[in-house]
Amino acid sequence: LSWAPRPGLPPSAAAALLASGPEGEMLWLDVAHRPGRAPWVRLMGRYLLPPCKQRWHTCAAFLPQGELLVCGDRRGSLLLFPCSSSSKGTAVSTGLASGGIDPVIEDSSNELEPSCLTYKGALPLDSPLFVLFGLHGKTGVTSVTCHKGYIYSTGRDGVYRQLRLQDQQLEVLRKHRPCKGLQWIEQLRFTPDGDLLVLGFHADNFVVWSSRTGENLHCIPCGGGHRSWSYCSSPSAEVFAFIKSGDVMLYCHEAEPCEQQVLLASLHGREITCVRRVGAVEVPGHTALNVFVTGSEDTTACVLVLSERSRAAVPIARLSDHISSVRTLALAGPTGPGDEGFGDKGLSALLFSAGGRAQIECYRLLCAGDPGSESAVACQVIHVASHRLDEHWERKKNRHKLIKMDPETRYMSLSVVPKTTTKQLPAPWKFLAAACSDGSVRVFGLLESAQKLVLVAESFHHQRCVLKVEAFLHTGTGGERHLLCSAATDGSVAFWDITGPITDAVDALNREEGEMQPLDLGAPLLTIMAHSCGVNSLYVSKMPEGQYLVASGSDDGSIHVCLLEVTLGRGEAAAGSCLQVLERVSRPCAHAAHVTGIRVLRPDLLLSASVDQRLTLWRRGRGGLVPLSTTFFHVPDLAELDCWEVVDARGELRYYCVLCGQGLEML
Repeated sequence: LSWAPRPGLPPSAAAALLASGPEGEMLWLDVAHRPGRAPWVRLMGRYLLPPCKQRWHTCAAFLPQGELLVCGDRRGSLLLFPCSSSSKGTAVSTGLASGGIDPVIEDSSNELEPSCLTYKGALPLDSPLFVLFGLHGKTGVTSVTCHKGYIYSTGRDGVYRQLRLQDQQLEVLRKHRPCKGLQWIEQLRFTPDGDLLVLGFHADNFVVWSSRTGENLHCIPCGGGHRSWSYCSSPSAEVFAFIKSGDVMLYCHEAEPCEQQVLLASLHGREITCVRRVGAVEVPGHTALNVFVTGSEDTTACVLVLSERSRAAVPIARLSDHISSVRTLALAGPTGPGDEGFGDKGLSALLFSAGGRAQIECYRLLCAGDPGSESAVACQVIHVASHRLDEHWERKKNRHKLIKMDPETRYMSLSVVPKTTTKQLPAPWKFLAAACSDGSVRVFGLLESAQKLVLVAESFHHQRCVLKVEAFLHTGTGGERHLLCSAATDGSVAFWDITGPITDAVDALNREEGEMQPLDLGAPLLTIMAHSCGVNSLYVSKMPEGQYLVASGSDDGSIHVCLLEVTLGRGEAAAGSCLQVLERVSRPCAHAAHVTGIRVLRPDLLLSASVDQRLTLWRRGRGGLVPLSTTFFHVPDLAELDCWEVVDARGELRYYCVLCGQGLEML
C-alpha cells in the first residue's frame, strides 16, 4: 500500500491509495475524507506490473504535466501508466461522476471491499506505457517526487536521479550521489529557500543531508533502516517517529541557535585541478555573468557563476559521477544567443570531464538567465555518456592473449577535435583526444543522440606519461586536416595527423553500429624536444598563411615557443601532410617554479602563469621573449588557467583570465 497526493487537490480533502495484489495487479483507489463519516472510496484504475520475483510497487506519484502516473517497484524499475480520471470515473459509477454518493460505499467497512471488487471488472487492466528497468538496482525504488517540471527518484543504491517526461517517455537527465556511506536514500524534500534535503539511513542512523551546504543537518540514532517511519521539521523543532521491535519510538528535538557562521562557502573540498569558461549569460539588471566549470581532487565538478560586480562565486550545479579525482575538462561547441541549435536566452555546451580510474564523463550544459535566483543563472545538466577503460576491456575479444590495461590509468588532459561534423562524415560524431598516464594518446568518438562514447584510436608512441594534448584544424588549398599536438614527461612535443584515423573510425562505427576495435594512430609527423623535463602547459594558436604558434611551459620553469608551417599534398594520405619548424624561441628560468598555464593572446603577446604565483605578460619579437609586466596572484599551487577576450563598451579589447589551484581567482 502507498499513498500519492492528487495534483490540484489538498491532501486533507482527497488522496490516491495504490494497492498491489496477486499476479502483479495494482489498484488505484481515490479516498476522500468526510468529517464525522466513513471515507468515500472510489476505484479509478487497474494496472499490470511487469513480471519479476517480487512483483509489487513501492512508491507512486501523479505527474502534473498530463494524465500520467509514475511508479517505482521492488525490482528498482520506474513505470509510466496512463491515468485519465475523467473516463475511468464514468466507467466505475455514473452516480459518483455527478456528485452523488453510492449507498454501498457509505455502509460499514465489512461491505466496503465487495463494492470495490464489484467495480473491478468494469475497468481495463492497463500495461505500462514506458519502463526504465532496474534503474535503481535490485534493492528497489524508495520514492518518486515531482518538482518544477522534473521527476526525482530515490533508491537504496545510494543515488537519486533527475528525469523528465519526453513524448510519454521518461528520460534520465543525471544522477546524484549525496555523500559517502549514504546508501539507503528514502526521500527528497524541497525547502522554500531552495535547498534540497536528502533523507535516508547511514549505518544505524537516520540522516538529513543538505545538498546546498553538503553536510548532515541531523543525525538521529535509531538502529538503522526501518520500514515504517515519519519525519517532520519546522523552524522551531524536528520530530522523527519510527517502529522498532514492535514499539513506536518518537524522537523530538527543539531548534537551537546556530553559533557557527560561514564567512565564505567553499567551492570544493580539496584542490581545484582544472577550470574552463563556458561563456557569459546576459541577465536583465545584471552585468554579464561568467559561467565556469571547475574540477577537483574531491571527485566532483562544479558549474558556477562568477560576477565581476559582486566578486562572488555561486555554484549552480554539481556533478558527482566520478569515482576518483577530476583532472581535466574540455568544452565542445559553446553556443550563445542567435547560434544554431539554441535559443536567444542562454548558453549550450558539451562538457567532457576526466581524471582518475580512466573515467570520462560527458554532459550537456544548458545555462539561461534566472533573475529570481541567488545566482541569477539557472543551469540544466543532462548526462550524455560515460566511458571507463576497464569496462571497455571486458568487452574486448581475445583479451586473454593481451596484457590488461593499468587500472590506475589517469587522463591528464582532454582536447576536443574541432569541426569533425562535415559532409564527408554522415553521422554527427564528435571526437575527443586524451593524454593518458600509461603513455598513450587516445581518441574517442561521441554520438550524442545515441549516448555512445567509444574508443576509436590509440598510440603508445611516447612510452611515458603524456601530460598535455591539443587538437587543431588546418584548412588549406589541399583540404582540411585534423592535427594533434601531445607533450610528455620527457619534455618532448609530438605532432600527429589524425585525419585518416578519424575518417576510418567513422566508417567502422557506421558499419558496426557504434562498436569497433581501436585503430592505430600511427607515428607522429614531427617530434620536438622542447624542454628538459615534463611539459605542464601547452597551447596552439593559429597564425596567418597556414602557420601555427605552439607555446609550452615546463617543470623547470622554462617557456618554449615554436612557429610551425603546415603544407598539404594533393593526396588524402597522412603522408601528404608536412610540418616544418620555421622558428624556435626558448626562455629558460622564465619562472621560479613549474609553468602550469600558458596562452597566446596575440601573435606577439603571450601570457604565462606559474606555481611561483606570478602571472607574466611576454612580448614575442626577433630577440626572443621579453617580459612586459608581472602580476602576483593569490592562488597557491596553481594548476591551470583559462583566458578569453571581451570588447568593452568603448570598443577596446580586454583580456581576462581565471586561475585555479588552492582556490579560484579571476583577473
